[in-house]
Formats: sequence, structure tokens, C-alpha cells
Amino acid sequence: MSYNYLPLDRQHTNFQQIKNLLVYDQLVSITFDAHARILKCRKYLDEKMKDKDAVFYGINTGFGFLQNVQIGGDQLSELQSNLLKSHACGLGDEVPEKIVKLMIMLKIKSLSYGHSGVQIDTVKRLMDMYNAKMYPVIYTQGSLGASGDLAPLSHLSLPLIGLGDVDLLGVRMTSAEALQKLNWRPINLQSKEGLALINGTQFMSAYGLYNLIQAERLLNWANVIAAISFDAFDCITEPFNEAIHAVRPHVGQGIVAAKLRELLTNSEIAAQIKEQVQDPYSFRCIPQVHGASHDTVEYVKSIFITEINAVTDNPNIFPDEDLIVSGGNFHGQPLALAADFLAIAMSEIACISERRTYQLISGQRGLSPFLIKNPGLHSGMMIIQYTAAGIVSENKQLCTPSSVDSIPSSNNQEDHVSMGANGAVKCKRLLDNVEKVLAIELLAAVQALAFRRPLKTSPALEKIITEFRKEVSFNEADRVMRIDIMKSISFIQEFKLKNNS
Repeated sequence: MSYNYLPLDRQHTNFQQIKNLLVYDQLVSITFDAHARILKCRKYLDEKMKDKDAVFYGINTGFGFLQNVQIGGDQLSELQSNLLKSHACGLGDEVPEKIVKLMIMLKIKSLSYGHSGVQIDTVKRLMDMYNAKMYPVIYTQGSLGASGDLAPLSHLSLPLIGLGDVDLLGVRMTSAEALQKLNWRPINLQSKEGLALINGTQFMSAYGLYNLIQAERLLNWANVIAAISFDAFDCITEPFNEAIHAVRPHVGQGIVAAKLRELLTNSEIAAQIKEQVQDPYSFRCIPQVHGASHDTVEYVKSIFITEINAVTDNPNIFPDEDLIVSGGNFHGQPLALAADFLAIAMSEIACISERRTYQLISGQRGLSPFLIKNPGLHSGMMIIQYTAAGIVSENKQLCTPSSVDSIPSSNNQEDHVSMGANGAVKCKRLLDNVEKVLAIELLAAVQALAFRRPLKTSPALEKIITEFRKEVSFNEADRVMRIDIMKSISFIQEFKLKNNS
């Protein structure tokens, strides 16, 4: 397989391809098949538009509540550019670059099916923008997650007509300046094109894919960090026995139990005879809790992969069937529910992590209170647990579902919306929080493990601990803990786990 570019057409795009796109900084290109289908659909639409009496929603009518206002043929191009300008109402934070890249790619992918009626030049320009690293400035607020991600996709599309701002090779400038630098002319949008560009779920989908990539990474780290904590707290490995997971055969539970057995293989600490009969749930039930989140991530992934392999603008054009059909494929309800579910599942990873941190600093199992040699004079790791607890509480608030809300819009023509865009954005914020909580647990677990010396944990975990200690030294006496936490976060972000540990 070539890592140079990602081909985009009606063929299935899988999750690994999405990850490769970002990891290998691939270019994108439509295929010959997609090129032909786009041309065929546009030709069909142009023929239809020769009938002056024909009325097609959004093609020669107004939009939303203004659906009954017919637009003259000489104003169709203006109609489409007006649409982009009027709908570019984004506010809030700027969308991160990687998510903008996914949005552009997904918009090209959706248009490549040949059911949207766009010009080939419009699709080529989107490809050129992506490949030239000309990324539109897009904002997180403004989409209701139905009628398409109207505001974010309008900001994505503005540079096509020379409006809005972009980052070109990392430099902020107006789109007009960027077009001049690249010697590109603005696109003259034709009938249907503005609507095809902004009707779609690419904002929600891009956030969802990015969130899923982060969720996978954090689940892997959660298992590794939990294993270090497990030995640091001198726990019993019996709950990871294959037999008990075989009789409750949830897929994720079995996968996590097997991973923990692997991570703790040849651990001197785990091999010791234990004094206790059982361990707290936050250690004993790691397979059940982490496993349930694993299964949720896999389910959510299936929803988003289905979505990105779909046409989500409106109306849809079917040249072979001689059909132009107005429907509701832009409605983000499947994504909204999935984004909320993902947030809940990943919140639990932070929740159980904070509980393990609490146990580690509690002064039990021969560990010094707050994991410091001289507690009292030094507070040690007392307050990192406070920080983790505050973040976990914030995550619980972020888990309030966006998908249960709906506010009518467009004069009640669009009377039920998904709010999936809000759900997707806050899910990212929650995942960023999960990373912080796991980094705090890692900090405590490695500190606690030092009190077990000269006994060692498994060779696999010792390698990770050795690398971690290059960044964060043993805490002998009180120091500014934020610095250690930030180093721990950076370690989780930058250190590459092997074999999908």
C-alpha cells in the first residue's frame, strides 16, 4: 500500500486509512471513477435546469423556510455564494488543524459519489487546498447538527470564493491573499453547489473520527497505567484469570484481561504472596470497566465509519434513475447519540483512574502517605488527587447528553435538530481531560512503585517506567507539581506504545 495519498471515491474508507492520513501526512485525490461520476451528475443537473418551469429545492429556490421563493436562472450563481456568506456565522474557539483536514477530506469524499451535482472544478479546488496545506479557519460554535453543519462548513467553503481566512503553510492570512499567492482564481459556484458544500455532517464526522483516534490511544494507555498501579498497590492477579472472563464473554472485557496478563508477565511484585484476600474494585474490576469502554468505542466507530462512507447533502441527485430527491441525510442524529455515548464511556476511564490514584496515596499496603518519604513536612502527591477529582467531576458535567436537546430553527421549518456538533466538540474536551487524569495516575503509580524496590514489576512495564523517569524524577521533597503533571501529559502524548499495548 502506498502511503503517499488517500484515494477518495465511492469505495469503502476504513478507520485505519483515516489514521494513516494523519500519521503519514498523506495527500488526497479523487479517483478516475469519482471524476467521471461527478461530471455525469453535473451534466445531468445542467440539462434539468434548462427546463425553466422545473422547481428543485435549494437549486432554484430559497433555503429552509424560504423554500417557496423561486430564483431566476440568472441569479443561481449569486444564490449559492450568498448562501455561504450568510451562513458563515461561526463563533467560539478555532477548530484544530487536524480536524479541519479531516473535514476537507470528508467533504471531498461525500462529493465523490456523484450525487451532489457539483462542478469538478469545485472538488479539484478542495483537493488543491488540502494538498497545498491551505486550511480554512473554522469555528466550533454555530452548528445545530442538522440541516448539515451549516456554519462550520460555510467557513470551510468560503475560501473557494475568495472569502474568509486561512492558514497557508502555517501562516494566517485572508483567503484572497492565499489565492493570489497560489495564483488561483475564485470558483464561480453554479446551481446547487453552495448547498452541496454546506449540507452535510463533515464537522461532526471529523470531530468524531479524531475523538475515536484519541479514545483508542487513551484506552491503550489506561491499560498500561492501570497495570503499573496494580503492581504499585501490590494487588492480586487472580481477577485476570482467563476462566472468569470466559464465562462472561464480553469482547472488551476479555481483551483487557488478556492485555493485563500480558503486561504483568514475569512481574516479581505480582508473584509475591499477598496478605489481602481481595483488592478494591478500581483494581479488581479493571477488565470489566475498561472492557465496557472498549466495546463502546468499537460501536461508536461503526457509526462514524458508516457515516463517512455516505452522501449527506441535500437534495440528492440520481442521474441513472432521473431523480432529484430532497430528504434528510444531513440530520446528525446517529452521530449525536454516538458522540454522547463515547463521552460517557471515556469518562468512566478517568473516573476509575482517579480512584486508583486515591488508593495509591492513601498510605495503605506499605506505601507512605501521599507517596512522600517525610509526610507532614511534605504534602507529596496529596493535591494531584484533588486535581484529578476536579477534572473527573467536570467530565461528569460534560457527559450531559447533547442529543436530548433540540431547538427549532428556520422559522420552525427545521423543527428538530440533533445538537450533535455540540456533543462532538465537548467529547473532545472530555477526552483531553481523560488524558490529564491518566497522566496524574501515571505520576502516582511510578512514584508508588519506587517504594516496592528492590522488587520489580514486569520487564515490559519496567521499560516504560525507565523512559518515564528520564522525564520525571522521583519526588524526594515537595516541588511544583504542575510541572510534573505537564511532563507526564507530554510523555503520554509523545511516547509510542509498542504492539498496541
